[in-house]
Formats: sequence, C-alpha cells, structure tokens
Amino acid sequence: MKSILRTAAAGVAIASFGIASAASAATTDSAEVTAEILTALSVDVDPLDDTLNFGTIADGGIAGPTNLTVDTADALVACPALLVCGGTTASPTFNITGLANAVVDISFVNATETLNHTGVPPVGMLSTLQAGSFVDSEAGQVTLDGSGEASFTVGGTLTVDTNQAPGVYVGSVSVEVAYN
Repeated sequence: MKSILRTAAAGVAIASFGIASAASAATTDSAEVTAEILTALSVDVDPLDDTLNFGTIADGGIAGPTNLTVDTADALVACPALLVCGGTTASPTFNITGLANAVVDISFVNATETLNHTGVPPVGMLSTLQAGSFVDSEAGQVTLDGSGEASFTVGGTLTVDTNQAPGVYVGSVSVEVAYN
C-alpha cells in the first residue's frame, strides 16, 4: 500500500510540475489604443448666393434635347443654336467649416436633378427639365484654411427639350463634403 501511495504522490508531484511549468510560460504584451476626433464638418449654401441660375431661355426651333451650361464663375458657356438665351446666370456658393488645414472631398448627391414647372403647364407640354453634369470650382477637393474654412461654387448643364412648357422651373442641387 505504501508503494501505491508513493507512486500516486510521485504522479501528483510530476503533474503539478507540468502545470507549474505551463503557468510560468505565460506572457503578456499590450498595444497602443488611439482615436482621433475630428471637428464637425459642415457645408452651407451662401444665403446671398444660393441659386444655380440658367437665365431666361426661348426655343428658337430646336429639334430635340439641347444642353446649355453655366460654369462655376457665373457665366453661360455658350447659348446653343436655336435657343435664345438672356437674363442673369449665376453659380451658387457653398461654405465649408471643419478642421483647420484638412483636405475635404466634394461630391454631388445626385448626378441629375429634376426641375419642376411652378405653375400649371398647358396640356401636352413638358413640365420638367433635367439639370446635371454638375461641377465644383475646386475640382472635387479643397484644403480648408488655417481657420478651417473654404468656399466653392457650382456649375452645371440644363437640358431643354422641344415642347417645353413656358414658365419658371425650380429644383435643387445637393452637395456632400467629407474629410479625405
């Protein structure tokens, strides 16, 4: 019996040694944890310069959809043949506020926007226009100044079709800004 107890005690000692060895082989290390909180980024249209205006347009006999473009510097690029263009054209100004010296990407929420006739158009005449091919004066990216501010203007293209109802058309263009 003593021999069995000695053997059992020796087995427990050997097993304990194995457990102690495994425990003493454990090790730990740590990694750095960081986060950067950016200043809130906002974009607002300038209330004194808030319209992409294509001016006044008259159909002089166009045969199909015809495009006219207002650039980011308020100018009508050219009045297409068979359209009569007049009035004031304008590009809206958007102001960005965010983290000083940060790079900001500018994009448009939609590739095209629908402008709707504000009145009741004559029966059988088209009551919507499409604006698109939007561009910004900063070519899609701007670096905020030391105060965290920047501005840009927007231009675009309007498509006028035959049988367009006379009257005023209204829509919107939406821009989105994001830290690069």
